[in-house]
Amino acid sequence: MTGYAEAGTWLEAYGRAWQTFDGDGWVSLFTDDAEYHESPYAAPLVGHNALRKYLLDAAGSQRDVEFTIEQHWVSGTTVLAAWHVSFVRQSTGRPVRMAGFLTAEVGSDGRASRFREWTVTAPDTSE
Repeated sequence: MTGYAEAGTWLEAYGRAWQTFDGDGWVSLFTDDAEYHESPYAAPLVGHNALRKYLLDAAGSQRDVEFTIEQHWVSGTTVLAAWHVSFVRQSTGRPVRMAGFLTAEVGSDGRASRFREWTVTAPDTSE
């Protein structure tokens, strides 16, 4: 994938899978052995089983997810995007707001082999 429009479609699918907690839609965006780096300081999640578990854990702790891409860019096979999300923490009923930046190395098959994100949680909504 190298096109701006294709990158936008990939990002929309990513957001939709998170908002609906669609495990099949989620893992279809990634290669079988994809690395998902939720933090630059933690070991990556690797493979579809780990990615599906990550989304299922989110489904158990979040509701009313609203994910928005603010801007995205493409450089070669890498998709870059600034985003924000809000959701309600199920255990407390508190709203959470986060902003972030992501990079996804997406191949010609439209699946990401490496995904990295950096996030900041709004101070008034810290978990």
